[in-house]
Amino acid sequence: MTRQDLIDFCLTFPAAYEDYPFEEPMETATAVMRHRGNKKGFAFIMWHNGKLYLNLKCDPFEADFLRGAFESVAPGWHMNKTHWNTVIIGGDVPDDELRRQIACSYDLIKPKGRARPNG
Repeated sequence: MTRQDLIDFCLTFPAAYEDYPFEEPMETATAVMRHRGNKKGFAFIMWHNGKLYLNLKCDPFEADFLRGAFESVAPGWHMNKTHWNTVIIGGDVPDDELRRQIACSYDLIKPKGRARPNG
C-alpha cells in the first residue's frame, strides 16, 4: 500500500480526518488520522530512513501477538510500547491484515457512547 492508499482507507471511517501537526515538508509529512469527535489519532503515517511506517493503537495482548507473527511489526515508535505497534509498510503484513489492524485502531479510539444518568 502507498502512503495515499493508507490515507484514503483511513478516511473511509466515520468522522475520520487527516491532520499534519508537525512542521515537515509536505511530501514526507507525518499524516495523523484522527476522529472528529475527540481528535484522538488512530493512525500515524510517516516516513523514516526512506521507509513508510504506520503507528496503530492495539489491544496489548494482540499487539504482542502481532509482533511475534510478523517481522515488520514492532513496538510503537515514539509511542506507548504496550498499546501501540509500528508496521513497516511493504513488509510481511498482507494488505487485508493491515486494513484489519487499522480498523481495530479506529475502534479503540472512537468516542464511546455517553453514560446515562441513574434513575
